[in-house]
Amino acid sequence: MANRILSHDQIQHKIKRIAYQIYEANVDEPEIIIAGIEGGGLNFAKKIQAVLQKITEANIVLCKVIMDKSNPLASGVKTSIPESEYANKSVVLVDDVLNSGTTLIYGVHHFLRVPLKQLKTAVLVNRNHKKYPVKADYKGISLSTSLQEHINVEFKAKNDSVFLTE
Repeated sequence: MANRILSHDQIQHKIKRIAYQIYEANVDEPEIIIAGIEGGGLNFAKKIQAVLQKITEANIVLCKVIMDKSNPLASGVKTSIPESEYANKSVVLVDDVLNSGTTLIYGVHHFLRVPLKQLKTAVLVNRNHKKYPVKADYKGISLSTSLQEHINVEFKAKNDSVFLTE
């Protein structure tokens, strides 16, 4: 059984709110790197990027973060842009769901290898089941769920949804 937690309109509102929070934290930055973790995180990052491009003059650079989510230690983490392009810049690491924190912590670790002006994290859904000390600086919604429940985020044209399934 799937329960819809967020509708398309609710998700659009959360994307806009997160984009404004990112803008407020980076109001003086000429460039902001939005680093989306491949899959749902990249889709969410693209939506944030689109809103940011409407509300700021800053250059909004989309960076794809590539890793094997089931085994990021073995696969390593790669980015679609070279380190030199995000060094000494403001970076926002984006994923769709923060569950155990594994994906986000390995993404954060990758970006900490170079000097950054600022590193923040953004997620659409924060599940509160972390096994690592990582938090979302910007979050759409926080849910206290059981370990047996799953969150499914679907990004479809004019029909984005978040479902809770058992």
